[in-house]
Amino acid sequence: MGARRGLFLLAALLLLSSSASARIAADPLVVDLSSHVVAITSGFHGANLLLFGAVEGDGDVVVVVRGPSQAELIRRRDRLLGLWINRHQATITGAPSYYQLASTRPLDQIARPAMLDRHGLGIDHLSFQIRRKDDQQTDDDYRQALVRLKKRQGLYGDQSGNIGLLGGRLFRTEMTFPANVPTGIYTAEVYLVKDGEIVSAQTTPLIISKSGVGAEIFDIALHHSALYGLCAVALAMAAGWIAAMAFRRG
Repeated sequence: MGARRGLFLLAALLLLSSSASARIAADPLVVDLSSHVVAITSGFHGANLLLFGAVEGDGDVVVVVRGPSQAELIRRRDRLLGLWINRHQATITGAPSYYQLASTRPLDQIARPAMLDRHGLGIDHLSFQIRRKDDQQTDDDYRQALVRLKKRQGLYGDQSGNIGLLGGRLFRTEMTFPANVPTGIYTAEVYLVKDGEIVSAQTTPLIISKSGVGAEIFDIALHHSALYGLCAVALAMAAGWIAAMAFRRG
């Protein structure tokens, strides 16, 4: 399996390199994914996707995969009368549900903080909106709490400096999606940075969606809640009747 994957990668890179020669006059950066769709089935345990491409000329490559933004509720516990309870909270909006970064060098060696902030390159340079009901903690405390939570869940990651350029032109990196990855439309962004400025960029869509029987049940529950409720009640009654009959016979 590993040999087959290596041959696929080599063939893909060679094909990409040859096609890039014809397109390079228009754009010094060519990128593609090993798959543009991740299907989540009942037996889904995570997935790995390969992003590969070619560049022309000098520069650093920065790859960012972002999931759709969503609101997050972060709670902070305090000790009260010997018990730990949730007493404070903050709502964070604008946070990507998934964020993974890879680059040829550490970000602070590639560009200035202002440019990284402008494009949201790096977890520390993401822009969040925080509304907190807590006077004892700062916005940054809740921001760091969200980042720690996402990292523990495997949804945020930083692999700065792990991309190598083959022959100074071809590159590849592998992105990991855990079993709890949210569904939605993702973007794979690739930047070519030279002298602290972006000289080229490519964005490729990536779809993560549910598939199979689980997807059908989820769709019914979401769009036909009354029907889903009736079916659930009917199944519960049938299960109860079957159990009663079994005990009666016993």
